[in-house]
Order: sequence, then C-alpha cells, then structure tokens
Amino acid sequence: QVQLVESGGGLVQPGGSLRLSCATSGIAFSTYTMGWYRQAPGKQRELVATFTGAGGTNYGNSVKGRFTISRDNAKNTVYLQMNSLKPEDTAVYYCNAKYFSLAYWGQGTQVTVSS
Repeated sequence: QVQLVESGGGLVQPGGSLRLSCATSGIAFSTYTMGWYRQAPGKQRELVATFTGAGGTNYGNSVKGRFTISRDNAKNTVYLQMNSLKPEDTAVYYCNAKYFSLAYWGQGTQVTVSS
C-alpha cells in the first residue's frame, strides 16, 4: 500500500520559515520523481517545487529563491524548506510521487502565513 504522509505545516508569521516533510512507504522511493504542489482556496493546484528526471530541480516562479526541495533516499522522505514566507504562500501543500504513468498524492498539510 502506497502512503505519502506530509507533516510540518502550521501557522507562521510573514517572514518566517517552515520545513515540510513527506514520508513515503510502499514505493521504490529513489526511482520516483518527487515534488511539492499547493492549492489555495478558490485556486487551482500549482507547482511549488519538483525534482527533474535529470536530477535537477524546478521551482514555481513565486517561490524561487525562498523555497528549497531536498530528499533523503535513505529515509524515503522529501522535504520542502520554506523561508521568507508571505501571506500569499497560504495553501494546502501536497506531496507528489511520479514514476512514468504512476502518480501518488499525500493528504496535504495546511500552511497559513498570517500576522
């Protein structure tokens, strides 16, 4: 059974930082392309950050320079370090795992940036 479990969300003030984690099980983690997406109320789900097939990274324009995606293959976990958070970063953040036509999603973790 495939599981992606996000954690680390919460309420943070503008300018603050959070680190999201996504622990996976049931997949050959090192072979999957891992990424983070987010969805704000009334908006479509959008890319936040992902690893590319070539081992590089790709970030959404609105988070470049502030967010960093990383992974630990030994722990089957992907992380999202979020710095200089803004109110517009408020959303539910989802972990995604892709392998060719296979795609799995976590249940999401809420991030709220507010003073």
